[in-house]
Amino acid sequence: MSTPHNTAQNDEIAKIVLMPGDPLRAKFIAENYLDDPICFNTVRNVLGYTGAYKNKRISVMASGMGMPSIGIYSYELYKFYDVDTIIRVGSCGGYIPELHALDVLLAKSCWSESTFAKVQSGEGSDVQYPSPSINQAIKDTAKIMNIDLKEYRLHSSDVFYHETNQAQDIAIKNGCAAVEMESFALFHNAHVLNKKAACICTVSDSFVHDENLTSKQRENSFDTMIKLALETTLRI
Repeated sequence: MSTPHNTAQNDEIAKIVLMPGDPLRAKFIAENYLDDPICFNTVRNVLGYTGAYKNKRISVMASGMGMPSIGIYSYELYKFYDVDTIIRVGSCGGYIPELHALDVLLAKSCWSESTFAKVQSGEGSDVQYPSPSINQAIKDTAKIMNIDLKEYRLHSSDVFYHETNQAQDIAIKNGCAAVEMESFALFHNAHVLNKKAACICTVSDSFVHDENLTSKQRENSFDTMIKLALETTLRI
């Protein structure tokens, strides 16, 4: 069935979906890493593709920016398209000196000031968690691939442009090492719908070091993260 945001039919989307934020990154992954990719969605230019990686059927679909956007797309994938697992492959900004541009980070949890979970299901927790089995598969795969995977709590923020540093300071006090804008909603939807989710991010900029990737680099320079996610799909 189609939805207001996705024209795919049920059998056009795989059980495992990689989900970058940027539609052009979804296109890049499909065209450069998947065999015989077929585009199943172009609504609002939120591109989605299904193809094969080493003979395993995989889909990749953009989430857009922010929790309201990924909240819609991930919910529909889980609820209406019977997707089992979504692995977010995104970017984040480093809060701590230990993180540098192009470091690969696995979210062990995410904290947010957002009301997404409370409004969506009445859950009042400000921390959401990924699926342990998927995180373990990612860590096992990173070890085999000799990838220096860093595991930290993320800050999922509703706001990109802040007038003060208050949100960052509170996030750091809550144990967050980096900031992005989607994982809290993704993890919550997976929990509510009894599905699986994980988040791998590449550090695209730093609040500590003078390191910032361009938009073009964000689009097509995340090779390590993408290969890690794809290799992980062979283990789940």
